Amino acid sequence: MPTAAENASLPPWPTAFRALVDRRHTLILQGPMGWFFSDLATLLTQQGQHVTKVHFNGGDQLFWRHGGALRYTGRPEALADWLRDLMQRQRIDAMVLFGQMRPIHCVAREVAQAMGISVFVFEEGYLRPNYVTVERRGVNALSRLPRSASFYAEPAQPRHTSPQPTTQNIRRTALIAAAYGIAAMAMRPWYPHQRHHRSLNPVVEPLRWARSLLRHLRYRIAEQGLHERLCHADLSKRWFLVPLQVQSDSQVTHHSLFPSIEAFISDVMTSFAAHAPDEVGLVIKHHPMDRAYSDYRHHIRKEAQRLNLRHRVVYLHDQHLPTLLDHTRGVITINSTVGLQALHHGAPVITLGESVYSMPGLVYSGPLATFWQDPGQVDQTLYLRFRHHLIAHTQLNASFYAESPALKTRPTDPHHPFRQTKRSELSTERAPRRIHDVADA
Repeated sequence: MPTAAENASLPPWPTAFRALVDRRHTLILQGPMGWFFSDLATLLTQQGQHVTKVHFNGGDQLFWRHGGALRYTGRPEALADWLRDLMQRQRIDAMVLFGQMRPIHCVAREVAQAMGISVFVFEEGYLRPNYVTVERRGVNALSRLPRSASFYAEPAQPRHTSPQPTTQNIRRTALIAAAYGIAAMAMRPWYPHQRHHRSLNPVVEPLRWARSLLRHLRYRIAEQGLHERLCHADLSKRWFLVPLQVQSDSQVTHHSLFPSIEAFISDVMTSFAAHAPDEVGLVIKHHPMDRAYSDYRHHIRKEAQRLNLRHRVVYLHDQHLPTLLDHTRGVITINSTVGLQALHHGAPVITLGESVYSMPGLVYSGPLATFWQDPGQVDQTLYLRFRHHLIAHTQLNASFYAESPALKTRPTDPHHPFRQTKRSELSTERAPRRIHDVADA
């Protein structure tokens, strides 16, 4: 156990995470690829909780360090009844999941809501790097965070301590994803009805990431000097930035009116051609995690020719985003968290989809047609108060794919509101059987 001094140096927990720690019996469903949910279970157990885990494929099983777990091997249409029975028998009072719009989690959230069981959703951090998000009921467009500027009109709060670094890198993330996919395919006989929200093919996926590496090298050469030109005094603040999102992002597919990233690009370029001043340009930046799956070069070129924008549109991949945000005139996004980064750098933002930060006064509330003419100024006071609220209530200092400082063991304080629960207070229901003892459902 760490000393009191070591415990005091640990990053604080947001209120949503504290509420999770205070539960008695948590059901953990599918998490991010890697050991994060296993480490979370370790912390919850050390705090006195009982934890039940359900695996849905071999990848889930590979990254679980604990001995006990359940394996769901039934058909998708039987999941709701299976979960309802499990939660009743085990007296579950909290459910944890990652990826709220995955089909299995949509079913699980509906069952939990009907039973009055609290759902805690994890997602990539609203504020990056070094944070992940945890909220009750839902995140991003489903977040219950207030969307009214008046709510954040309270006096300035004390500043938060800086989060500890998590040392996340894309190479480690890619290796974890490859291991997850291989395990899922190798153990498919034990999960005959498994369905994942994206491809886990252990042959196709590594080939896609090899293509990603080749694209990275190609664009790194092709884009030499481009960053310096965009950030030079002659061009600074004379172009708008469009940070693209991953084409399969649920925030695009479920919480926007755009059927695809291509449709979003076309709409933005059409509006730019019709309404933007002649002296400004448009910079479209590819998402680094989507490089293995998509390349919009031909689509952007075709649209630029159609709209007579060939010399006003730039498509780039791996330039330093924070520096770009310092020099852009404004940011157009569907609902990417890059919008929050842009506000942090003082760049005006317009969102074209639902997001946790889409509130009048914080982002541009008019139509895109007028945003090109006058994007306005960022209300830094409102932004800082909103950011403080996000950190205090939803941001956990951790990484899904690297270090998680906030999950380090803390000594138990009997007077702490999130005290260790005595085992005698827990449900007397039999603990989950080991994986190999669980019959098909």
